[in-house]
Amino acid sequence: MTPLSQKTDSLTITSLRSLMELASLVNSSLDPAEVRRLAVEAVPRCVGADAASLLLLDGATGELYFEAASGEKGRHLKEVRLKPGEGIAGWVARKGGAVIVDDVKHDPRFASDIDRFTGYDTRNMIVAPVATKEKVWGVLQVLNKVTGDFNAHDLELVQALADQVAIAIENASMYQEMRLTFLGVTTALAEALELRDPYTGGHTRRVHEYSVLIASHLGLSEEEMDVLRLAAIMHDIGKIGVSDQVLRKPGRLNQDEFNEMCRHPEAGVDIIEHLPQLSRVVPGVLYHHEQYDGSGYPHRRQSKEIPLHARIIAVADAFDAMTSDRPYRKALAFEAAFAELQRCSGQQFDPRLVSIFQQAWQNGEIHAPNKEE
Repeated sequence: MTPLSQKTDSLTITSLRSLMELASLVNSSLDPAEVRRLAVEAVPRCVGADAASLLLLDGATGELYFEAASGEKGRHLKEVRLKPGEGIAGWVARKGGAVIVDDVKHDPRFASDIDRFTGYDTRNMIVAPVATKEKVWGVLQVLNKVTGDFNAHDLELVQALADQVAIAIENASMYQEMRLTFLGVTTALAEALELRDPYTGGHTRRVHEYSVLIASHLGLSEEEMDVLRLAAIMHDIGKIGVSDQVLRKPGRLNQDEFNEMCRHPEAGVDIIEHLPQLSRVVPGVLYHHEQYDGSGYPHRRQSKEIPLHARIIAVADAFDAMTSDRPYRKALAFEAAFAELQRCSGQQFDPRLVSIFQQAWQNGEIHAPNKEE
């Protein structure tokens, strides 16, 4: 084997390894933003280029916008949009097929305004469509070969990478769409349950909003946030088993009625535990009426024995109950409700979560709910 062929084989193996690495990376995440970031970081390494950028197609306007870009100039590109068909990227998005442009300065399709805006000097580039059979998602640009010019092997590799990115983006987008649909359907079912009680309209939505607000200050992962969202939406699902006589009673409950109401967390678990996909939602539903000092129900857990999601929902649930009209009393003002949360901090509620919630209110992150919604 000649030295040249050995070098070529070595480059091919390196490129294939890089391709497999990128394919593994972009298909390991269902977060569309993470997929796009991983793609533009990995592509330049695969072909020995200086930078890469991913432009996505705006379905409403037909424009291309820079979703992700590597290199120190990349952060400026977020402000740039290309009109339909504008630039080499626009041409590829419209015509299809990857292209090599050896000298962009002399290509009439080149959008030189972008270089002037960013201060980046584009010499040569590969542009490949990011598309599946069903849809053109955008284009992948690879800029400035570090040594020499881009070649046919680079072109083939970039198109293979673009195809992987397209599949990953489509999968991530489908997952996000299903996730939002599931949250929407779950919310609709929970709010339909509220129709049995004329005094709790909008309660589920508000508890969800308050819970997410508190959790947003805790640095939870998006996965943990999704579990919390579902638990907050479904926290009262067990009330479907509470009789109308108790649920709609226009006054305070007697002891037997209160005991019936206290069974709703476990009734909620009975409903959702048959769905393995919701197993992580169970603690938030089951323990949201436990109290920090151990005097709550159903299992008299205390302090950090109570799962975090349940502690969060407990604060949000109590606050909304206090600031909503009930047949036996008028809603409290926010100031009075927060004073009551503080009074019960360390007894009924996690002190840290109460403090976070109150600080969010003082920062203007919470607004009085519209009870007519």
